[in-house]
Amino acid sequence: MLETLAALVMGVFLLARGWERTVARNGAPESVSGAPPMDWVPTIWCAVFTLAVLCVAVGFLRTGHPYAGGLQLCAAAFALLVTVGIWNDAYDRAHPAPLPPCPTRAGVLCEPRLTENTGAPGRSGHQCRSGGDSRECADSGG
Repeated sequence: MLETLAALVMGVFLLARGWERTVARNGAPESVSGAPPMDWVPTIWCAVFTLAVLCVAVGFLRTGHPYAGGLQLCAAAFALLVTVGIWNDAYDRAHPAPLPPCPTRAGVLCEPRLTENTGAPGRSGHQCRSGGDSRECADSGG
């Protein structure tokens, strides 16, 4: 019962902490760029909780309560899966996938397509296979 209460309190704290960080990041100046650093706090908190549940399970097993110990081992396994999932989520946020290379220009990262005509010659928002301007493209209408 105490583990359930501890898990709920920890979950509320970590959700409030994540919400606070999101609000603070949305108000950051535009000069701050790049991926956020790895956030280890949720991972460490969940790992400590998992270790505590495992210690309780070992205590039950050593005192001759195999069913309670087995249930605690199942809870520890679930807590370990949650801990690994939280670590994976934090790792993915801190290490985003790079943009794919652009097929029309070797060694250059692709840029998002333009949605409107910028008025510049050859810049209709469509990318040509030949690397030329929009007059050579089949889907540019020109």
